[in-house]
Amino acid sequence: MKPQLAILTLLCLCATAVAQSRQPHRKPFVTSEPMVHDPVMAYEESTYHLFCTGMGIGHFTSNDRQQWTGSDQPVMTVIPKWTHDSVPGFQHHVWAPDVIRWHDRWWLAYSCSTFGKNGSAIGLLTTPKLSRGIWNDEGCIVSSQEERDNWNAIDPNFIIDDDDSPWLVWGSFWDGIQLVRLDTTMHVAAGAVPCTIARRYNLVDTQAEAALPVNPNPPKNPTSAYAGPNAIEAPFIFRHDGWYYLFVSWDYCCQGSKSNYQVAVGRSRQVDGPYLDRTGIDMRYGGGTVFLQGDKKEFEAAGHCAAYHLDNGEDIFICHGYSIARQGAPVLIQRTIRWTADGWPEI
Repeated sequence: MKPQLAILTLLCLCATAVAQSRQPHRKPFVTSEPMVHDPVMAYEESTYHLFCTGMGIGHFTSNDRQQWTGSDQPVMTVIPKWTHDSVPGFQHHVWAPDVIRWHDRWWLAYSCSTFGKNGSAIGLLTTPKLSRGIWNDEGCIVSSQEERDNWNAIDPNFIIDDDDSPWLVWGSFWDGIQLVRLDTTMHVAAGAVPCTIARRYNLVDTQAEAALPVNPNPPKNPTSAYAGPNAIEAPFIFRHDGWYYLFVSWDYCCQGSKSNYQVAVGRSRQVDGPYLDRTGIDMRYGGGTVFLQGDKKEFEAAGHCAAYHLDNGEDIFICHGYSIARQGAPVLIQRTIRWTADGWPEI
């Protein structure tokens, strides 16, 4: 066993111990503009399910993606004790879930962290049916530790490759976006080690012929004294027509009307990259083509996205946007993806 994997495995032997806390029930409500942060979506038996950051993970349902009903209880009615043991300071506010149907089960990954630090963990839940509303705790997929890891274990996204093998992509600041191969239990595969597939800036003087110039003075981070200037996070990989498209969020979220989030994209023929932008720049060295920004009319900024292929043939893009009309509150954005003649996505 490689030393890196041994450390990773040790930190992720997380038992489903006695619950640390139980989440309160809340009243259901209906809205045409759900206030969400970090939305992801799933479809089962004529019902769309929307999951998002919140106390125990927020959950909405809809039959038409127009009117959404907020659930009367969070996804995680119980927060597993291992999350508190693994992540100092983490309580109930669960970040950035992702959900996928694979091999007749639903798999939901979620983030446990505290703002601006990389002592974090990505947990796993499973259920046979979303409508059942009961999830099994499958422990920890991957974790990061301050002063040990130069990456942050938050913002997970599952991707299934062309060979039906699962991978996990994640990351926020530090050394950027990470990718690792999983096994059939959706935990890190034996011998697999995370690798960096995207950075916001070119911070290393390697492969200069394929990179942007090294930026010796990237902008300072206005939100964290720990995270550094590499303002990239929230990866989502979408398969289309023989390509893997890597969407990422640049710059800063979570500041209401002061947020300047934007989405960039690159693509690769292989799930593990390299991901190049439309000009051929590798995303590991600062590449990325801007895909979506705030329009300064309806949304000040927008980011943390997901993309899906619907049964009707439509490809859709969702994210949260900081609403100008709502004084910077994060609300759901849904848009159709159109594809250019040379295979690039556009809103």
